[in-house]
Amino acid sequence: MNEFTIRPVEAGDIPNLKTVIAATEMFPPELLDGMIDGYLNGHDQSIWLTGDEDTPTFVAFCAPEQMTEGTWNLYLIAVHPSLQSKGYGRHIMTYLEKELGQRGERILIVETSGLPAFERTRQFYHQCGYTEEARIRAFYAAGEDKVVFWKSLST
Repeated sequence: MNEFTIRPVEAGDIPNLKTVIAATEMFPPELLDGMIDGYLNGHDQSIWLTGDEDTPTFVAFCAPEQMTEGTWNLYLIAVHPSLQSKGYGRHIMTYLEKELGQRGERILIVETSGLPAFERTRQFYHQCGYTEEARIRAFYAAGEDKVVFWKSLST
């Protein structure tokens, strides 16, 4: 993997981030506008990261969990398919964990689907040092569990 830049998302990045999200088929890219609005307007504490110079090739989004002390949830990490399996995702996770740890945050959780199509995603979180903490049966739909991963941010 070549070195790449990680930086906060800016409004001008949104078209490229929609392209990344569409390419990964994670969710309809038009949902991004509503998801990122509070961040762009300074109304929430969320963290949105992207990078790779002028054309963003990845996006990550996390926010504090309500009614907790120092617990954050990673809601989105997407790397353009042409760059997957090259270490980008792991580098982004390490960067985010370090950033949150330096702020004194305690825990980062990640939720994903239990469907076979998400096996690679679940393996990625295991490889990044996350523990499968919970599985909620039929959460997203009948037959589709939610799998929750956990990692301490304390060094």
